[in-house]
Amino acid sequence: MTNTVPAYPLPRPERGDDPRFTLGLAYDVGKVLSAHGYPPIATGADHVRLSQALFTMIYQEKETS
Repeated sequence: MTNTVPAYPLPRPERGDDPRFTLGLAYDVGKVLSAHGYPPIATGADHVRLSQALFTMIYQEKETS
């Protein structure tokens, strides 16, 4: 049976960091995108944008009250 509950977004880490979220993660995702025909992630700005997009997809917005 398929789980219909979304796995993402995850709660943001309490300490503000997650050891799984590394530059290597963004690099690997960039390589997968390139392998599927997208332009390579070639500049620092590209890496920053990809990292921001991944962070936004993976983690929930921090609650403010």
